Amino acid sequence: MNKWYENRWVAIVWAALRIWLGVQWLEAGWHKLGAFDAAGFLQGAIAKAGGDAPVVQGWYAAFLENVALPNVKLFNVLIPIGEILVGLGLIVGALTIPALIAGAFMNLNFLLAGTISTNPVLFTVAIILLFVINGTIYYGVDRFLIPAIIKNMKDKNILKKFHRAPAQ
Repeated sequence: MNKWYENRWVAIVWAALRIWLGVQWLEAGWHKLGAFDAAGFLQGAIAKAGGDAPVVQGWYAAFLENVALPNVKLFNVLIPIGEILVGLGLIVGALTIPALIAGAFMNLNFLLAGTISTNPVLFTVAIILLFVINGTIYYGVDRFLIPAIIKNMKDKNILKKFHRAPAQ
């Protein structure tokens, strides 16, 4: 942590932002558990692709109509579980990079489906936290988990093929 935005004091801000983002995802997923049906949302998004000023791009509406809607039961499970896992990962700071990427990907899909709500804010926060990742993980499980994983991989010579000997 050498840069001003990655020092341990600024990392408190990033951790607070990461936890706040995690709570937003956890709450969103928790409210969808058991009683969530994405069919109406998907049909509404598909309808927004028509007219003089379509909100949803045609290619995305085609994806929703041909992939998401026929598999809505799968999406009814994946969306709330994904939101809860992203929330938990961000709150405790474990697997932070995958959680931020997954959260940003879900926000992007909600935006592409024509839903503004809090998605631009959550997407932007996720991207900012990805840019300052060393500060983001400083106060979290990843601070200890990542070095342990790397050490384990080195012990098993998994990283050997990626490591070059220093030039003589």
